[in-house]
Amino acid sequence: MPRASMSSVVRELRMESRSASRFTGRRVHFIGIGGCGMSGLARMLLDNGAIVTGSEPKPNPQTFELTARGAKISRDQLGELISAETDLVIRTAAVADSNVEFLAARRYGVETIKYAELLGQVMAERRGIAVAGTHGKSTTTAMIAYALLQCGADPSFVVGGTVPQLDHAGSRSGKSDLFVAEACEYDRSFHHLHPKIALITNVEEDHLDCYKDIYQIIESFRAFAHLVPEDGTIIANGRDANVAKSIKDVRARVESVALTPGSTWSTCFTGIQDGCPTGAVAHNGKLVGTLALSIPGEHNLMNATMALAACAACGVAITEAARAINQFTGVDRRMTVTGNYNGATVVDDYGHHPTEIRATLAALRERYEPKRLVCVFQPHQHSRTRFLLDDFASSFAAADETIVPDIYFVRDSETERTLVSSADLVEKINKNGHSALHLPEFAQILEHLRDNAGEGDLVVTMGAGNVWEIGRDLVGDSQ
Repeated sequence: MPRASMSSVVRELRMESRSASRFTGRRVHFIGIGGCGMSGLARMLLDNGAIVTGSEPKPNPQTFELTARGAKISRDQLGELISAETDLVIRTAAVADSNVEFLAARRYGVETIKYAELLGQVMAERRGIAVAGTHGKSTTTAMIAYALLQCGADPSFVVGGTVPQLDHAGSRSGKSDLFVAEACEYDRSFHHLHPKIALITNVEEDHLDCYKDIYQIIESFRAFAHLVPEDGTIIANGRDANVAKSIKDVRARVESVALTPGSTWSTCFTGIQDGCPTGAVAHNGKLVGTLALSIPGEHNLMNATMALAACAACGVAITEAARAINQFTGVDRRMTVTGNYNGATVVDDYGHHPTEIRATLAALRERYEPKRLVCVFQPHQHSRTRFLLDDFASSFAAADETIVPDIYFVRDSETERTLVSSADLVEKINKNGHSALHLPEFAQILEHLRDNAGEGDLVVTMGAGNVWEIGRDLVGDSQ
């Protein structure tokens, strides 16, 4: 799309959005409709004239809104809303083949697909902006969505987390044809997408329960990159060797991004303002804007530059997009302040990979300059912990004390569960010369923090499981 004034950009996008949808008039049922991604797609299908039903055992604001929009939702997953007249049933990867509703759909001969497949079908009807990478997907996706919204482009989006500035939601159905979504590499889900603009923030080892090694991961990202058409754009980390391998021989135009000169988009770090990084942005060597973020961490300066490049590729003025990105305050569970206890600041973060842990701890030290930094880290999955054990053990150097509960058990087999424990991780952290403690139960950790957290300390609960409950309960003690 050529550069244009914002009013003409919005007008053009809204005209493009009036094309017919394959979902108009179809009866679509969502198993587990209350999730962030599922509710977002359900909202978009309703706006396209679909007849939407769903089930959700735990009603939430998303299900209430969908009901108000005309969706029929059951709290029971008994299949009573599925019939021979249903055209399509959607389920998440977490819904097993033994699910009653899934079996009902099979019995009626109804087509069933997973969330990732529907995401791809919805994106195929729009101008998709897909954000891929081992780290930074949620933050970068949310930055793009927020900036486009603030600049009047009226996008649809699905973010893998709750965003306070986006009405405390992670999804939206907009009137333009722009659709921003996370592109998850787990189970090769992102191979179902149809992006016109694709971002690759980084490529590292992860999800080794479904990939053999880093080479398979690179090949998977390469398959994703080749989904972008010749007239599309790939925005790629220009200093990541694995990303370079992933975009080799792609058809689309490639724009590189880095925090050093020499890339299509480069941001030069200029300092810290209120604990958050600032930088001067250059496009093809020419200074085009300034970033002064409202969230800490140099890694977020990279995320912001990627987001800025994506907004520009959508036709949004760079200065307007930068102004919006500077106002972005983050995604829930990304260095989110939980509260205070006995003079200590309590923060929560979703980080569950060694690279994320290092970046987050460094950012927290820079932002808060704590007397002591105490990290309560809950490992997520036995397989991830085992495959990356040595890397995990070296990632807590910035913490004065690391407390590790038992591993959050999800997706792994019982056999995998026997192969590694939190005690193994703690032993290796201590051997690396850092202080770590294995306290299996949350109650034990709370007791330890109540006795030891004090004035000037920073306590961060970290992990993709339910470790946030510790921070909530600790802060609750002081209220």
